[in-house]
Amino acid sequence: MKTQRLILPIFFATVIGVFAQEHADEKRTPSIIAPMMQHFVDEHTIAGAVTLVADLDKTLSLEAIGSANLEEKKEMLTDNLFWIASMTKPMTAMAVMMLVEEGKLIIEDPVEKYLPEFRGQMLEKNKNIPLEKPARPVTIKDLLTHTSGLISKSPLQQTQTDTLTLKEAVNSYATSPLQFEPGSRWSYCNPGINTLGRLVEVLGGKPYAEFMQERLFTPLLMKDTTFWPTEEQAARIAKSYKLKADKSALEETPIAHLSRPLTNIKRMPMPAGGLFSTASDLVKVYQMIINGGTLNGHRYLKEETLKKMTTNQLGDMRVSFTEGMNMGLGFHIVKTPQGVTEALSLGSFGHGGAYGTQAWMDPQRKLIMVLLIQRADIGNSDGSALRGEFQKAAVAAFGKR
Repeated sequence: MKTQRLILPIFFATVIGVFAQEHADEKRTPSIIAPMMQHFVDEHTIAGAVTLVADLDKTLSLEAIGSANLEEKKEMLTDNLFWIASMTKPMTAMAVMMLVEEGKLIIEDPVEKYLPEFRGQMLEKNKNIPLEKPARPVTIKDLLTHTSGLISKSPLQQTQTDTLTLKEAVNSYATSPLQFEPGSRWSYCNPGINTLGRLVEVLGGKPYAEFMQERLFTPLLMKDTTFWPTEEQAARIAKSYKLKADKSALEETPIAHLSRPLTNIKRMPMPAGGLFSTASDLVKVYQMIINGGTLNGHRYLKEETLKKMTTNQLGDMRVSFTEGMNMGLGFHIVKTPQGVTEALSLGSFGHGGAYGTQAWMDPQRKLIMVLLIQRADIGNSDGSALRGEFQKAAVAAFGKR
């Protein structure tokens, strides 16, 4: 009992201290990025945004512009939640690499070694000829690098994948023919990342979402990062918008990839893109990464593991949605800064999401840049001018300290 009385005050003091520091940073932050981004709100490109710039151990800028809800005239706040979509993918990849460090899998292993339903998977080179046996089976590394050849979505799904269980979805991928030889080319693949999530729960010995909560979100004090927002969190989710047909203004649109209600814990926690989060939560996992796998005295991954994840794994293969990119294990990497990435250093890495969210880590400048918006029909959001201008503004303000 005496030990418990000593531990609890220390724990709560730590939590309160972290909370106070976060909010102290917010109050001290001058308005630097927002004025440079305001014209995107004025031009109806976005309803609003939250931007964050940080270094290894502190937030340098945390700002909100525009509206979280145009209809109700709700101002965007820095603690609004966003559907971060495919920004979930690197976190799933980190969970897989935790299992690698524990000796529970090897990424060069075939998936069928751990998920027997993948045994005997065939290749469909052409719909007019019989299925063939692929030159080799799909490996875990193929899943991590989007080179697996798996189908683009589950044949069982109607509109939203999250109406299936993770096991059901992955079984349907396994029993569908491959679309190309594993490892032969890059093709962005949500089913591949969902399959990684299934590997996490099979080899981790607990449901995927529970593993993520215990190994990442809870120890990092990511209190607003979740697959299933509470009612209170749901009220803080920034509304998603698309451009009206006449392009005169924005109109609300639901998140097309998720079933409702968002609070329903029976929805599948999609490893490829199911998370909601805030800028202040996300910066914690990115600071851990750029600090070589540690944060506040706790180690999450080895430095050499993260180095491998953020190093090119596919040689000269054409990858990603913009020019000058390489592919790591779960991360996109800047090979040649150009166009939308011209402000970033060589070797910067990160990932974006379907509705325009994105985070980049610039290891040369030790700088983290997080952009949160909710624009549904932005097209190739990886190549959007909005992202490019945010990165330029962040580097101009903080890149030469």
